[in-house]
Amino acid sequence: MKNVSLAVSIPPSVNHAYENNRRGGRILTQAAKDWKEEAYYVALQAKNKAGWRIPGKAEKLILALWVFWPDKQKRDTHNLHKLIADAFEGVLYENDRQVLIRDMDFMVDREHPRVEVELCRKTQE
Repeated sequence: MKNVSLAVSIPPSVNHAYENNRRGGRILTQAAKDWKEEAYYVALQAKNKAGWRIPGKAEKLILALWVFWPDKQKRDTHNLHKLIADAFEGVLYENDRQVLIRDMDFMVDREHPRVEVELCRKTQE
């Protein structure tokens, strides 16, 4: 079965994706909710185009990320992992605990900042 490749806008970092609620818990900010919805639909289109089927619960997946920042400001790529992994639940895989996230590279693209994603099944070793 083919891999799934897609590109999404850069999500809010984990530092900006959550806020405290009145009960002392953490909830998604509106910006994070909006980004997750956008990413979900991009993933759905990519899934359909690739003919991807959601793998079984026991199957491990590799989620490779290439980040294209809008400028040279110092940022941590791992601060994007939580929101990206959560956004694809239910469309590319059942649960993000199946996913091994790999940061492949990061660079600057002032004209088109984005995260390019490739999802593949982990081969058994």
